[in-house]
Amino acid sequence: MRTRMLALTSAVCGAALLGAAAPPASASGSASGSAQEPEADAGVVTAAELLAEVRACSRISKGRYRTDSGSAKATVPVCGTRDAVFWKADMDIDCDGRKTRACNRKTDPYFLPETAFQSSRGEPLDSAALPHVVVPGPSKVWDYRKSGLTGGSVVAVVYRDRVRYGVIGDTGPTGIIGEASYAMAKSLGIDPDPSTGGAESGVTYIAFKNSRISPIESRARAQSRGAALAREFVGRS
Repeated sequence: MRTRMLALTSAVCGAALLGAAAPPASASGSASGSAQEPEADAGVVTAAELLAEVRACSRISKGRYRTDSGSAKATVPVCGTRDAVFWKADMDIDCDGRKTRACNRKTDPYFLPETAFQSSRGEPLDSAALPHVVVPGPSKVWDYRKSGLTGGSVVAVVYRDRVRYGVIGDTGPTGIIGEASYAMAKSLGIDPDPSTGGAESGVTYIAFKNSRISPIESRARAQSRGAALAREFVGRS
């Protein structure tokens, strides 16, 4: 919900280093032998599989979006498939919502103590703890609500070889796209600092239609529902 600024080049480099050093999304955290790992990961949809499904864009937006408030041109279309909506952009950091040690007016000069969608307790979402994505506010360019999306809709976010699942948790400026929460950035190995972090490009957002989970703050439900939807999306159901 905040007005976003252009990402700093130094922050982008830092994000790239973090992403390069991070293990693949499908890597097992178990200490078991490598011979068992392929079987354990057999049901995991990879970044490559998801990206293969969104190579071509059937544009559903009436225009294109800028990635930052200072961008000279609007270059990002919103694309659609039968089951999902997707866009490829940068990632700016959304720290709005519940005030925490990571997200507050000192860490983020554009901090707002609210989110467009609230938790099951009627409170702002915790951007530092909940992986979520920001969609542009409804406009003539595109209205997310007409695409079967709302707060709590499940989203897969792909960055390099990582796939992470979350929900739509906030709305932003009507002319800008490419923003996600502190927690989502951190889970992808992107610098989550709201002032200097983010990724300049290379982030793919896939929002699944009619996929709302409840409660919106349940990371476990977003993960399980997202994994199942991803399998269907790539034809593994």
